[in-house]
Amino acid sequence: MPVGLPPTREVPPEFLFRERHPVAGDFTREALTDWEVGPCADDVLLCVSELTTNALLHGVPPGRGFRLRLALHPDGVLRTEVHDSGPGELRYGDMSPESEHGRGLLLVSLLADKWGVGEREPGKVVWCEFEVRE
Repeated sequence: MPVGLPPTREVPPEFLFRERHPVAGDFTREALTDWEVGPCADDVLLCVSELTTNALLHGVPPGRGFRLRLALHPDGVLRTEVHDSGPGELRYGDMSPESEHGRGLLLVSLLADKWGVGEREPGKVVWCEFEVRE
C-alpha cells in the first residue's frame, strides 16, 4: 500500500441511491488506482458492480440507499463491503441459458478469493476479498 493513503474508504451515503449508482464504480476505480492495485482491479470492479446492483435490485427499499466500503489491509487483502437494509438471505438466481439475470453472485464467488454475508441492523453486509499483494 502506498504510504500516506487512507486504508479505508467509504462513499458518502447520499451518493448511493438508485439514480447515482455509477458513483460506486467511479469511487472504486479511483481507490484502486490510488492504492496501486494491479492485475485484479477489473475483477474488483466487476464484483463491486454486481454487489451494488444486487443491493439496488433486492436489498434497498424505494427512497433508501446502500453503503459501499473498501478497505486495504496491511497484509495485502482488499475487502469490499456493500451494506443494505434487505433480508440476510442470498440465493443464486435463475441460471438457465435463456435467463439474462441471476449470475452476479456466481461471478463474485468465482472472481473473489473469499466472499460471504454478515448481519447488520437492519439488513446485511455482502463482502468479498481479494489478495492484492504481489
